[in-house]
Amino acid sequence: MAENNYSVTTEFILVGFSDHPDLKTLLFLFFSVIYLVTMIGNLGLVVLIYMERRLHTPMYIFLGNLALMDSCCSCAITPKMLQNFFSVDRKISLYECMVQFYFLCLAETTDCFLLAAMAYDRYVAICNPLQYHTMMSMKLCLQMTIGAYIAGNVHPMIEVGLLLRLKFCRSHVIKHFFCDVLPLYRISCTDTHINELILFILAGSIQIFTIIIVLVSYFYILFTIFTMKSKEGRGKALSTCASHFLSVSIFYGSLNFMYAQPHSVNEGDKDIPVAIFYTLVIPLLNPFIYSLRNTEVINVMKKTMKKK
Repeated sequence: MAENNYSVTTEFILVGFSDHPDLKTLLFLFFSVIYLVTMIGNLGLVVLIYMERRLHTPMYIFLGNLALMDSCCSCAITPKMLQNFFSVDRKISLYECMVQFYFLCLAETTDCFLLAAMAYDRYVAICNPLQYHTMMSMKLCLQMTIGAYIAGNVHPMIEVGLLLRLKFCRSHVIKHFFCDVLPLYRISCTDTHINELILFILAGSIQIFTIIIVLVSYFYILFTIFTMKSKEGRGKALSTCASHFLSVSIFYGSLNFMYAQPHSVNEGDKDIPVAIFYTLVIPLLNPFIYSLRNTEVINVMKKTMKKK
C-alpha cells in the first residue's frame, strides 16, 4: 500500500559531478581529452590490425576486438557525461538508461572472455610453440571471439530484463555519472534481492571462470619461462606477457571491487572513483599498454607512417 503513495519514475537525473560546480569546465576538458585519446587509440588500433595482414593472427584479432569493446564502453558512458556538465536538467529517460547500461555490460562481459582467450593464446604460444598453429587455429580463434560476443550479449539481456521489472518511485536522482545497475537498485521501491543475487551469481561466475583460465594459463607460462635456459628467451617471453597480465590485473581488480562483493549495493560512496577507473581509465590505457610494449605493432605503425 505504501508504494501507491509514490509516482513511478520513467525519467532520471544523473547527478554526476554536480557537487563540484566550480570545476565543471576543467572536468569537462579533462574528460573530453580522455575520450578523444581513448577513441583515437582504440579505433586506430582496430584499423591498424584490420589493414595490416601481418597482424591477422589470433593474438591481434583478440586485441582488436578488445579495443573495439573499449571504444563501445567509452561511447556508452562519456558523451552523456560530457553533455551533463553544461545541461540544466541532466535528465535521462528510463530506456536511455537501460541502453546505456546494456552497452556497458556488453563491453565489460565481452572483455572478460577476450582477456581469457588472450591468456590461452599466450599459453599455447609460449608452452607449445611447435603446435601453435594446430592448437590455436583461426577457426578456434573465431569461435572463441564469437563465444565472447554471445556471452557478452546474454549477460546484459538478463540484467536489463531484471531491471525492467523494478519500479523506481523512491527517487528520480541517480547519484552517479551514468546509469549503473547498483545506483538503480538503491532508488528502486521494488525489492531488489533477486536482482542483487543474480547479479552477484552472474558477475561472480563470469569473473571466476575467466580468472581461472587466466591464472592457470599464466601458471604454466611462468613455469615454462623460468625453466628456459636462454636469458634472452626468458626476457622476450616475459615482455610478451607483461602487458596482458598488467591489463588483466587492473581490469579484474576494479570489476571485482565493484560488482562481485555481496554487499556492494550499499556502498554508494565507493562507486564513482572505481567506475571512473574501469569505464574511462582502463579503455584509455589498454591501447598504449599493448601497443607500446609490442614490437610488432610499433614496427607496423612506423611502416604505415613512412608510407604516408
